[in-house]
This record gives sequence, C-alpha cells and structure tokens, in this order.
Amino acid sequence: MNPIDTAELTRLITGYYRETLGDDTLDATSDFFEAGGDSLAAFQIVHRLQELLDAEIAVALVFTYPSPAELADVVVDDLSLAPASA
Repeated sequence: MNPIDTAELTRLITGYYRETLGDDTLDATSDFFEAGGDSLAAFQIVHRLQELLDAEIAVALVFTYPSPAELADVVVDDLSLAPASA
C-alpha cells in the first residue's frame, strides 16, 4: 500500500461523491446525507476506495464521517497511509 497525501485522498473522495451522487457542486466539506447519499451510494464509494487503496474499509465510516475531508482524514489515519515526514 502506497502512502497517500490526505489532501489528494480528499480530492479523490470528493470526485467519488460527485460521480456517485450526481452532483458536480459537491466539495470537500459536503455532507453525504444532505447530498442525498444512501446505503447504495456509500457502498459504491467505499468499493472505489477499497480498489484504490487495496485495503478493507468499513462502509460505516461514510456514515460516521460524512464529508470527503473527514473521511479522508480517518482513512489515512486508520490505514497509516500518510507519507513519512522528512
């Protein structure tokens, strides 16, 4: 598993939200529920994250951390994906 920058992961997750929820106006602080997210959308987003990161990610994280920025922070922390600092 390669290190990934939290900002880059936030950008990618925001893109997943936009594509999955069909709303190009969503940003890193958009709330999954307010944007019309449901269980199917959460599974689709998590599936894409799992493929990207080659890791198991709980769908519940989308419900617990509903914005792309919050989700990215938790995923990077939980999976220790942050690049090593020099």
